[in-house]
Amino acid sequence: MGAYQPPHQCSQKPLPSPSPSHGSVSPGPRAVFAWLALLSAVLCLAILHLLRGSQLGRAVVSPLFQYITSSTYNHGVSAYSCDYSEGQWVWSPGHARRYNGTECNVKDSENCVRNGRPDSGYLDWRWQPSAAAGCQLPDFDAAAFLAAVRGKHVAFVGDSMARNQAESLVCLLAASFPYSMVYRDQDPGTRLFWRWAFPSHNVTVSSYWAPFLARATGRSENYSMTYSTVYLNELADRWSADAESMDVAVVSTGHWFWRPNIYYNGSEVLGTHLLSGLNHTEIGFLSPYREAIRTSVKRLAGSGSRTGRVVVVSTFSPSHFEKAWDDPTTCARKTPYMEGETEVGVIPAELRSIVREETAAAATRNGGATRIEVLDVTKLATMRPDGHPGVYMHRDPFARGVPERLQSDCLHFCLPGPVDTFNEILLQLLNKRRLGK
Repeated sequence: MGAYQPPHQCSQKPLPSPSPSHGSVSPGPRAVFAWLALLSAVLCLAILHLLRGSQLGRAVVSPLFQYITSSTYNHGVSAYSCDYSEGQWVWSPGHARRYNGTECNVKDSENCVRNGRPDSGYLDWRWQPSAAAGCQLPDFDAAAFLAAVRGKHVAFVGDSMARNQAESLVCLLAASFPYSMVYRDQDPGTRLFWRWAFPSHNVTVSSYWAPFLARATGRSENYSMTYSTVYLNELADRWSADAESMDVAVVSTGHWFWRPNIYYNGSEVLGTHLLSGLNHTEIGFLSPYREAIRTSVKRLAGSGSRTGRVVVVSTFSPSHFEKAWDDPTTCARKTPYMEGETEVGVIPAELRSIVREETAAAATRNGGATRIEVLDVTKLATMRPDGHPGVYMHRDPFARGVPERLQSDCLHFCLPGPVDTFNEILLQLLNKRRLGK
C-alpha cells in the first residue's frame, strides 16, 4: 500500500542561508526584507484558507486559490501541463468523502452508503500522477469549476458511464452551491435525459443517454430485446439536436459496443457483432466504435461550431466482473490495485488508442477553432475494482441472509467514489483552456 503523501499546496524558493554570525551582529536589510516577505506570504495564505470557509470566500477566493496552488506544485511545474493518464492510487483518508449521494439525487443503485455498504475505505484514496509527470492532481474545487464554465452549458453525452460522471459532477458542485433540477424523465429510473442548473454562475449541466452516440433501436431502448440496431451514419436524435447549445461536451461510450449488435450505414448492413444467426459479416466492435467517435467529434468540432467550445472525449473505463454477473462475490475487493498487480487489458487499451487517434486527427482537421481534449481515465479506472457498488446496488442486500445469486454492478462507480476523480481531471482541462495553455 502506498504511503499517504499530502498534496504540496504551495511551493516557494528557499530563502538564502544567512552568513555565519560573528558576535552579536544585527540582521542586515536584505535578511529583514526576506523575513517580512515570508511572513506576508504566510499571512496571505492563512487569510485565503479562512475566507474559503465562507460562502463569499468560496465564490471569490477559491478560483484564485485554485490557480495559485495548482500551478505551483513541484517547484513551479504547471499542473495544467500534467499527464494524468498514468500513476497510482495513494492512501489519503477522507479524500472522496465530499457529499451525501442522497442529497444530490444520485441513482439509487450507485448510492453505496445509503444501500448499506459496510466498508468505507474506498473513499480514502486519491490519484497520484506518475513521477514522470512531475505534478499533483489538485482536489476538486466547486467554485473554480463554476468560474471556469460561468454562463455555459456542460453536457455529458454517451452511455451510463457518462451519466455516472455527470451525477458525480452535480454532487461535487451541489456540496458548495445551490442547484435546481430543470428537467428529468417522468420515470426517474430511466435517466435518459436529466438537466440541472446552478443559478449562482448561470451554469447548466445535462446528461444525454446515447450509448452508441449514433442512433440506435432495439435493446438499447428495450431490454427485452436481444440486440441493438445501430445506424452509424446518424447521431442519436436528442443530443445531436442540442449540440449547438453545448459549450463543454464530454463524450463517453464503449460498453454497449461489446454486446450483440447489427450495424448499418443508411439502409446498407455493414456487419454484425455476436449475431452469427443473422448471416451477416462479423465485423467486431472496434471499427464501429471508431466510426461513432469520429462522427461525434466531427459534429461537435466541425465548421461553424460554437465559439469557444471544448470537446472532451473520455477513454474507456473498464468493468471488474471477476465472476458471473449474478455472483455476490464477483467484485468484492476492498482496496485498489497497486502498481504491478494488474495492467490495462488489451481491449481497453485498443479503445483508449482509438480515442487518442481520432481526437488527434480531429484537432488537426479543426486547426484549433475548437479545443479538443482527451480525458484519459483508463488506467486509473482499471486500478479501482473496489469502487463499484457490487451487490450494494441493492438496499441492504444481505438483510435476509446471503443469497446464492444476486445481480452485482461491477461497472459503474459508487457516488461518492473514484469517478469523482474524472471530474478533478476535467477541471484541470478546463483551466488549461482558460489560461490558454
